[in-house]
Amino acid sequence: MGGTLPDGASVIVPVRNGGPALGACLAALFGQRWLPEHYEVIVVDDGSTDGTGDLAAAVEGVQVIRRPRNAGKGAAVRDGIAATTGTIVVIQDADLEYDPKDLPKLVEPMIEGHADAVYGTRLRGGEPQRAHLFWHYAGNRLLSLVTNVLFNTTISDMEVGYKAFRGDLIRGLHLVSDDFRFEPEVTAKILKVPGIRLYEVPISYYGRTVAEGKKITWRDGVLALGALVRFRVGG
Repeated sequence: MGGTLPDGASVIVPVRNGGPALGACLAALFGQRWLPEHYEVIVVDDGSTDGTGDLAAAVEGVQVIRRPRNAGKGAAVRDGIAATTGTIVVIQDADLEYDPKDLPKLVEPMIEGHADAVYGTRLRGGEPQRAHLFWHYAGNRLLSLVTNVLFNTTISDMEVGYKAFRGDLIRGLHLVSDDFRFEPEVTAKILKVPGIRLYEVPISYYGRTVAEGKKITWRDGVLALGALVRFRVGG
């Protein structure tokens, strides 16, 4: 692995009923040329009922993949990965909990040839952070601890939704999770790659409450824990 990556990247935006936040997210993505040459933005509309797909299609330069029924984040991201061509692949949530302005530093370790994958982290400090919901915070710390024990690593924020990968690496993984178990699955399979160079960089976090649309619950945490064990011992 190693070596400086050539220009070109793909940004996958999985979304369901994105509303105005999706428009703001796309505007922010196209408002900065964080790679010298080009990048592609792929919006995967996961069975929206509010016209999200049409909104995305109206933005010049956006490739839209429409799923007829809601299947979950993992399924949407898999569709997006299959459509990518970039040497770097980034996953960008549409709800703006993660700021597209952080993209340059997220991909910098890969552009400089140091990393094969880079995770943003909300838990190492240095950037603006909305106060976390306590049980979400505690759950994230527990899941990261279990990841570290199972895979002998030091990740601080395994569940973060802001991740970047070498394109050939992520396209070469066999991913199967349809829901939020995508996060532990992709982490487990990345960490099982011999010689993998996984970096973390601090990012901003503008989190939402349940009333504001936060979808992840304690049940997702239990499922993520099971997924970590499953993908540690199996494929």
